[in-house]
Amino acid sequence: MKSVIVTGASSGIGHATATAFLDAGWRVGLIARRAEPLVALAERFAGAHPLPCDVTDADAVAAAFERFEVIAGRLDALFNNAGMFGPSATPDAVTVEEFDEVMAVNLRGMFIAARLAFARMRSQAPQGGRIIMNGSLSAHSPRPGSICYTTSKHAITGMTRSLSLDGRPFGIACGQIDVGNAESELVAALKKDRPDMPTMDVQDVARSVLHMAAMPAEANVQFMTVMATGMPYIGRG
Repeated sequence: MKSVIVTGASSGIGHATATAFLDAGWRVGLIARRAEPLVALAERFAGAHPLPCDVTDADAVAAAFERFEVIAGRLDALFNNAGMFGPSATPDAVTVEEFDEVMAVNLRGMFIAARLAFARMRSQAPQGGRIIMNGSLSAHSPRPGSICYTTSKHAITGMTRSLSLDGRPFGIACGQIDVGNAESELVAALKKDRPDMPTMDVQDVARSVLHMAAMPAEANVQFMTVMATGMPYIGRG
């Protein structure tokens, strides 16, 4: 049975993707701050293992990875997904504390999980594995009033490239999925101000991540963009 850890697994893209992996027969470690949704998944699937913790707490995340290692024996994949949007405002209206909070979750938290997965994949036998980073269309084309989120997602692209390069000698593949307007809690909040916003089912993202994770060891999806068809991402106004 293949194994994967999904961060941010309590809701949205993370929850849908964790469920897709479970439906496909994977053993899934579920990381999120809220334990209740993780326990609910574990009640439905024997392969689901709740590992509640805050992704910004390095010691707590390390302990969660260790618990899953005991259960699964190895780590085939990490879906590094946990994130937050932060304030929607012009830069002068964003406090340093608000900026730091987004960086802590979207950047520091993803580094913590990535380094733990990298270490496990490098040391296990057979060596290797796959790290999938949740980027965003904001890593390429930002929304107005999104300086915290956009900055963090540009940084994630750099992290993805570095992980891919550093993982190559150890059989560790890394790819990034850039998602646009999946029906998650984050997009639902944005849609309140734009009820005509084109969106897509979050299950379309979940299937895409599962596809990336299930690639054979000799193949990798380096970057994938999955977005609502009607989004104004490509083109000129």
